[in-house]
Amino acid sequence: MGAVAVRNETFGELLRSWRQRRRVSQLDLAIEAEVSARHISFLETGRARPSREMVRRLAEELEVPLRQRNALLTAAGFAPMYPEREVRAPELGVVRQALDRILAGHEPYPAVVVDAAWNLVAANAAAAMFMDGVPAELLREPVNVMRLSLHPQGMGGRLLNLAEVRAHLLPPIRRQAETSGDPRLAELYEELASYTYPGVDLNVAHVPGPADILVPLRIADGDRVLSMFTTIATFGTPLDVTVSELAIETFWPSDEETAAAFRRA
Repeated sequence: MGAVAVRNETFGELLRSWRQRRRVSQLDLAIEAEVSARHISFLETGRARPSREMVRRLAEELEVPLRQRNALLTAAGFAPMYPEREVRAPELGVVRQALDRILAGHEPYPAVVVDAAWNLVAANAAAAMFMDGVPAELLREPVNVMRLSLHPQGMGGRLLNLAEVRAHLLPPIRRQAETSGDPRLAELYEELASYTYPGVDLNVAHVPGPADILVPLRIADGDRVLSMFTTIATFGTPLDVTVSELAIETFWPSDEETAAAFRRA
């Protein structure tokens, strides 16, 4: 049996897909890109070929991620514009220094660096608490932070407010998959949504009260409960695919008992 040919999407098909994903009409896109709606229509049907600058402008207006901008350029017959280097590449030395300083500076509290698919890139020493007692299969490279957080044998088995945390984590991942077009995120969402937790009613979650500010992670740690919330930071104005997909998640104590426990550790 012969090999099955895989058809690559044309520039017009990719452009239409991104425009529809962003829920933008041809007319609205044309106005923002300062071209005619007729030209957008011709580009999508293949009756017109875009210039390199037009591809860049349309991708910018549609907020297409850098990785997919390269795909648009390639489909239009141009070389990719945005490089993709390994995190350990010499060219990213200043980025690594920034990450190392942020991670070290956040101790004694946990902090991690993840890529676009929530795979672990780096972590500080305090983040080791998330790995304690976790089966080896969950720690095989690449370690996925979301899988580690919600898997029944990972943090999911230690979260005292699992239903609440799960209800707040899953929808953003689904939206990320839809807006980024990244199949890895779609697969990750399906996996996380399929987890079952015997004895846990996932339909019962805490109803926020007037004094609530953030949804905490309430983690059972021996005979104590650690309560934390998180913040996420990204690099501004990235021109490298790898850098554009990095995010730094820092964990903060929600109460003095948790803060004291980390300081003692």
